[in-house]
Amino acid sequence: MFTFRHFQIKQDQCAMKVGTDAVLLGAWADVRENSQSGIAANDRDIAALGNEIAALDIGTGTGVIALMLAQRNPRLKVAAIDIDEAAARQAEDNAHNSVFADRVSVVHTAVQDFTGSFDVIVCNPPFFVNALEAPDEQRNIARHAVSLTYQQLMAAACRLLNDDGEISVVVPFDYCRQMEDEATFAGLFPSRKCAVRTTPSKPVRRYLLAFRKSPCRCAREEMVIGDSYYKELTQEFYL
Repeated sequence: MFTFRHFQIKQDQCAMKVGTDAVLLGAWADVRENSQSGIAANDRDIAALGNEIAALDIGTGTGVIALMLAQRNPRLKVAAIDIDEAAARQAEDNAHNSVFADRVSVVHTAVQDFTGSFDVIVCNPPFFVNALEAPDEQRNIARHAVSLTYQQLMAAACRLLNDDGEISVVVPFDYCRQMEDEATFAGLFPSRKCAVRTTPSKPVRRYLLAFRKSPCRCAREEMVIGDSYYKELTQEFYL
């Protein structure tokens, strides 16, 4: 069990556990408003805020990112999908047991078969490409880009994004260029890029990347795990 401020995550049925990448992405992704409020607003409050915002979490795993998005903006309705049935069941459990249950729905499906139109898309994608696979099939699906290649992810994002929507992903530093290339081939344009270091003296270990369907200025930034920017992003989630 992983306990956040406003929800808990069971993860015994998921190959990939809650980690830094997921938390960073859930805190950094665009939610259409700069909101990191605590408990979800009630239905009357949501109605007063105007139209709902449609969000999609691809490869939701435990559901942690979907729940983080729901916490950050009470206008968000989040669809969370996963190709792994056990993971989808666990994400559904975690969502059902949270205060955001009415705004997070989980579907067991592949993104290639999923339809809809979304303002916000997030994905912590399988990160090993052309690497030796493990004997555990569930872990392979979660960690290796076999069932969901970067090309397939970006093609799906281009199909599912609204015209002014944005997809946000997190990738290891050595896969950054490949993800950027696949986004370009799919017809997407970089909008934000954040380099992440574990300490100030060490090289960049991962990138947070965001893409849109129209050309725009790409905002570039950097953070170090534990610095003031990192603490500002994650303070409403960690105990």
